[in-house]
Amino acid sequence: MLTALRMVVAGVAIALAFGSTFQASKSAAAAKELTQALEAAKLDAIAAADPSDPSTFVAALYISGSQLLVVSAKYAAPPLLIAKLKAKDYRDIYVDLSSAAVAGSKVFMIDMNCDGLASKADGDSVPDSWEADKQSVSFDGDWKKAKLSSESDYMKVYTSADERYAKILALLTAQARQ
Repeated sequence: MLTALRMVVAGVAIALAFGSTFQASKSAAAAKELTQALEAAKLDAIAAADPSDPSTFVAALYISGSQLLVVSAKYAAPPLLIAKLKAKDYRDIYVDLSSAAVAGSKVFMIDMNCDGLASKADGDSVPDSWEADKQSVSFDGDWKKAKLSSESDYMKVYTSADERYAKILALLTAQARQ
């Protein structure tokens, strides 16, 4: 009886320790919605204008069941991308944003398993990653390797990235459903 009680207490302590450190993804549901919309529309790429800024666009490449490669960036010639949007040249927009974005405006995410950003990869899984400005973070739980000063800073970067990613995915899902 005492051994069982100790095991329960230890389990609760471990759950509390890890639960406070690594949080659930806000982008998980948005990633699922986007991948379902892309599969329904038989698309492997999607792009959209960001309504909050007329010079910013978002785009994604979908490798079915494997990865979402997502970029958000300002583009120096928005009319060119608007024309490509109307023609549904989503892959071209992805390439343009990845290679010719306005300096300092690009945000790039790799969502392994298409399940939203995770603050730490499970087991032997490849971690999700985020690049913005001159910062690149692999969400593997190692804040020191990410060159951050504390685990708290790591979680702030993760939370910000996850929230922004969820918003980008919502824009892309809306476009995929049109």
